[in-house]
Amino acid sequence: MSTTFIALAPVLIILFYVYFRDKYEKEPIGLLLKALVAGAIITIPVYFIEVGLSSFGQARLDPNSHIIWSAFAVASGTEEIFKFLALYILIWANRNFNERFDGIVYAVFVSLGFAGVENLLYVLQGGVEVGWMRAITAVPAHAFFGVTMGYYFGLARFAKDGLKGAHMTRAIVWPIILHGFYDYCLMSEIPILLLAFLPFIIFLWIQGFKKMKELSDNSRFRNEV
Repeated sequence: MSTTFIALAPVLIILFYVYFRDKYEKEPIGLLLKALVAGAIITIPVYFIEVGLSSFGQARLDPNSHIIWSAFAVASGTEEIFKFLALYILIWANRNFNERFDGIVYAVFVSLGFAGVENLLYVLQGGVEVGWMRAITAVPAHAFFGVTMGYYFGLARFAKDGLKGAHMTRAIVWPIILHGFYDYCLMSEIPILLLAFLPFIIFLWIQGFKKMKELSDNSRFRNEV
């Protein structure tokens, strides 16, 4: 079994699931592919910014502070902000973004475009064992960070003016917090956080499916099917 297949298979499985989970009004394939490609493209600027931020932290922070910096600013902050920018530029004013669940669909495609490139690089370097581990941890985690971003992004798009800003802030802040905690659990190597890692992954799954169900059940197109 090729490393490329192992790296990309979990990405494709989740993408197909989210596409078919959008059961009341499908999004255009072309626009979904653009979201996927946008997620892949942002890996380039993210890489160079992360290198710069990491060097900055190493030069100015003690080891413990550098771990926090690496988890929440270098990795989580940079990656989730660029995902958000790609999502906003591509989708916010698009006429196909016509219900809240669409925010989840497009955010997951952007997130998994990024995760696909990242996963491929990790698996090509680390081998099959890394691929199997990331298939049940990192790739789904990126997807559920995307679900969280898309959930609030969708709420913001169709909220009253007074609530748009609050939901947009949550669409950025919550994925950064969740992603940062994910990375910090692994980077810190603190025993209690390593023990909390698996429950945290389960928490991401539960919350992700809950958010998808909520917006799907309240789809504006549900009664038209």
